[in-house]
Amino acid sequence: MAAFLVFLLSTLSFSSPTRAEIFTSIGQMTNLIFTERELVQSLKEYIQAEEQKLETVRSWANKLDKLTRTSTSDPEGFLAHPVNAYKLMKRLNTEWSELESLVLQDPSDGFISNMSVHRQYFPDEEDEKGAAKALLRLQDTYKLDAESFSKGKLPGQRQHSGVRYNALLTVDDCFDMGKMAYNDNDYYHSVLWMQQSLRQMDSGEEAKTPKADVLDYLSYSVYQMGDLPRAIELTRRLLAIDPSHQRAGGNLRYFERLLSKELQDSGQTQPEPADERPIQLDTYQRPKDYLPEREAYEALCRGEGVKMTTKRQSRLFCRYRDGNRNPRLLLKPMKEEDEWDSPHIVRFLEALSDEEIQKIKEIATPKLARATVRDPKTGVLTVAHYRVSKSAWLEGEDDPVIARVNQRIEDITGLTVDTAELLQVANYGVGGQYEPHFDFSRMSDVEAGGATVFPDFGASVWPRKGTAVFWYNLFRSGEGDYRTRHAACPVLVGSKWVSNKWIHERGQEFRRPCGLTEVD
Repeated sequence: MAAFLVFLLSTLSFSSPTRAEIFTSIGQMTNLIFTERELVQSLKEYIQAEEQKLETVRSWANKLDKLTRTSTSDPEGFLAHPVNAYKLMKRLNTEWSELESLVLQDPSDGFISNMSVHRQYFPDEEDEKGAAKALLRLQDTYKLDAESFSKGKLPGQRQHSGVRYNALLTVDDCFDMGKMAYNDNDYYHSVLWMQQSLRQMDSGEEAKTPKADVLDYLSYSVYQMGDLPRAIELTRRLLAIDPSHQRAGGNLRYFERLLSKELQDSGQTQPEPADERPIQLDTYQRPKDYLPEREAYEALCRGEGVKMTTKRQSRLFCRYRDGNRNPRLLLKPMKEEDEWDSPHIVRFLEALSDEEIQKIKEIATPKLARATVRDPKTGVLTVAHYRVSKSAWLEGEDDPVIARVNQRIEDITGLTVDTAELLQVANYGVGGQYEPHFDFSRMSDVEAGGATVFPDFGASVWPRKGTAVFWYNLFRSGEGDYRTRHAACPVLVGSKWVSNKWIHERGQEFRRPCGLTEVD
């Protein structure tokens, strides 16, 4: 791979999502909004039909109640009137049978049928779990405490068409988040979300989840984080609610024995009192994982640790690029801005029009499929938790817009795209990201998050709709520039669409001649 160009597209798309992995693309999730709206309307029609049915039955019952009170007070006298006798025969032979048929009618048939039609497009358990893990990823990357998250207070959130979309997490929602983490042996996040569930419950919020269940999960998760005094305090609180809770009783004795041994080993006679402060993000240390530059990567995603100095800033310029007097750029040269000096990263402004963006999204949407990575051991393409997006590959023959974009790439970079890969369009899902990676041997404004960051030299490139970001990931010698290891940060608020173009070194011999040294 000689170079990499990223077009930043826009937000929002409509499509027919396929079952499973829906959470990996916001664009394909939008149709579910309209599906749910249709189901709500169907449910309201069912309720209306049930109410009409009940009203008919109620009216019949009231009428017959009044009639039977009269008839049973003097049966012979009542039946002495021939009309009453006839109507009794008619009611019992015909009308009660009609009422029976009415009661047996099931107005839910339409709703059930509608549910059956749409169910094939519903998210599955893997989607729910993936979306929950995305919230945890956002929580870690952007240092969001569970309380702010549960109240829908996200940084960078703005109004859409005058409306601010807030979303609240209930006690039960927080409990489910904590339980999902617990089942994955992720006790760090289990503690945070069980604590939030308990906090909301203690404030008086109603819930289906029993408080004893929250305390059960929370106390054991706290123990797993190594906080015995707090685990003991929480377990005692659980037993105060449910003295017969067998597991809690056993856990308490076990925790107390462990604490006694710790005191004995340390020579202490009295344990430290349990910390009564609420559990926060920094109460316990998040366990390390497989990514060595995790802290640097996440800091850059938050806009922290960017190594942009005054001296470096003085070396960054903007210019008009006419592609060496390329006739397609003479009348309207491309606006170019330096984003970084070394390695050189530039941004082309107004690289795509709104109309082109919309057309590219329309072409790509039906083709979107879960983005894959190549397994370094087997060489097989597979999905990975560190790449959460869906992508489609577009050819110039798909539409004149794609051919026009390919030509524009060639014009502004000076490189041939004859040996380049197809134009890739990617849409990121809930908390969508692509962790640090190399592209050799890689379009829209978002409200918060979604930057492209370079942990090796501390750069963050933020999304701007319609622009294109370009860099070389190979030196002129053909050796890989390992500084260009980069990542797509999780999207906190918004929907991120990008279009990527990998331009191979083959065919560039006369356009970007080889150098003799690695640093050329």
